[in-house]
Order: sequence, then C-alpha cells, then structure tokens
Amino acid sequence: MLSKKQARAFFLGGTVVFFLIFLGLSWHSISTEIPEQTNEENLTDAVVRGKKLFDSNNCVGCHTIMGEGAYYAPELTKVIDRKGEAYVKVVLTTKEPWAPRGRKMVAYGFTDEEANDITAFLTWVGNMDLNGFPAEPTIKR
Repeated sequence: MLSKKQARAFFLGGTVVFFLIFLGLSWHSISTEIPEQTNEENLTDAVVRGKKLFDSNNCVGCHTIMGEGAYYAPELTKVIDRKGEAYVKVVLTTKEPWAPRGRKMVAYGFTDEEANDITAFLTWVGNMDLNGFPAEPTIKR
C-alpha cells in the first residue's frame, strides 16, 4: 500500500508524463498529419472565395459538410462525386426556388463565377482525406 506522499508523487508523475505524451501527439498531428490530409497544396483563391460564399449564405443552416451543420438538406462533403459539377452549378445558378423531395431549396441565383468558386470549394473538400467519411451507402436505391 502506498503512503499518502507516495500516492501524491505517483499521481503527479503520471499526470506530467501523460500530459507530455498528449503534447507530443498534438504537435505531431498539427505539424504532419493535418496538412497531408487536407490537400493544402490545392488551396486556390477560388476555393477561398467559395468558402466565404458558403459561409456568408449560411449553407450549413440547412446542409452538413464534413458532418457539421444542419440535417435538413443533403450532406455536401462528396456532392461533386455524387451529383457532378454541372448539376451543382445548375442548382446554384437557378433563379427559381425548387423543392426536391419536398424540401425547399432557396434560389440564390449565384453568378457563374460565384457558382464556379463554390464548386471549387466543394471539390476541394471532397478531395480531402477524411478517413472514409462519409461512408459509402450499403443499400443501392
């Protein structure tokens, strides 16, 4: 059985050791793994403009991206792979609101340049290494 002094030393020593391990793993993730997974080298001005448009129009108020956001409308992480770039541009540039499957999509009426920027952002997100997220559906419709 440990004395009170030994127990305190054991607790403090363990806390310090595991805190240092935590700092080392955090540094490793930030300095090596995150830049490799986010394909940072493909980050262009169009992607940045698309992200700003995505945020300023509150797209996550209805959609999710990388698992974050609302669940009213479809997940947008791999939307370019699922629907294609042309479909996404048509949806973004339409002047009429529409209701696919009973859910209303606002008609933002983006210009072609703005649609290209948002598409560039969604393409960049879709090419990130997200460790298999979102999962491929097992049931085909």
